Amino acid sequence: MYYNEDCIKGAKEYLKDNSIDLIICDPPYGINGDKLDRHYRRDESNVLYGYRDVPENEYPEFSLGWIKEAERVLRPGGSMYIVSGYTNLRHILNALSKTKLKERNHIIWKYSFGVYTSKKYVSSHYHILYYIKNGGHVTFNKNAFYGDSEKTEYGGNLNYLDREDVWVINREYKPGRIKNKNELPVSLLKKMILYSSNKNDMVCDFFLGGFSTAKTAINLGRKACGFEINRIAFDYQIQQIAKILL
Repeated sequence: MYYNEDCIKGAKEYLKDNSIDLIICDPPYGINGDKLDRHYRRDESNVLYGYRDVPENEYPEFSLGWIKEAERVLRPGGSMYIVSGYTNLRHILNALSKTKLKERNHIIWKYSFGVYTSKKYVSSHYHILYYIKNGGHVTFNKNAFYGDSEKTEYGGNLNYLDREDVWVINREYKPGRIKNKNELPVSLLKKMILYSSNKNDMVCDFFLGGFSTAKTAINLGRKACGFEINRIAFDYQIQQIAKILL
């Protein structure tokens, strides 16, 4: 269920209508993301080569293409989370407005160690767009992490706090380990998967990258599928997935 393909072409060929319970996507930057290491002087000696960004002028058409496919394959009542920076957020929102998918929440993911700037505010958040497809039962496990009566040490309601639409979750740093250009932290993925799917549900990632979504889904008792266009990353991560499934 993993394909070394462009996600738009691959979805058309391999994924049936209404076949996916949950989609989680972290699409390419569209801001020369394949060259950001040079701009920020990052050491990427352990990053898998071959990350492919989308040219900025192609981003609107690209966004509409994959989001239309996501709408088609999502089951009625299914959920989708899209993680995006602010630069091309308008193109993703414009594409979503051309579907029948419905917004449930616009979540802010706050992380530590943003991009340092001296002449403007430090950017230290991403947007997470949570949408559903009408027409069926929507999975939302309200007590995925906390019971209704569980309290913080100061008496606050843990369930309420965990379901606020600002998520403070740190990025993961993996010094000395092979990794993809950009990977979502497991704790972030776990939150989306546990709230919006059940065991044996099918979770799809149109941009597998480091296969973090697939690995987390499998470890939580879900099934997973998806697409990755980078052959080097795909071949390496398929071996890692195989170890989980043994």
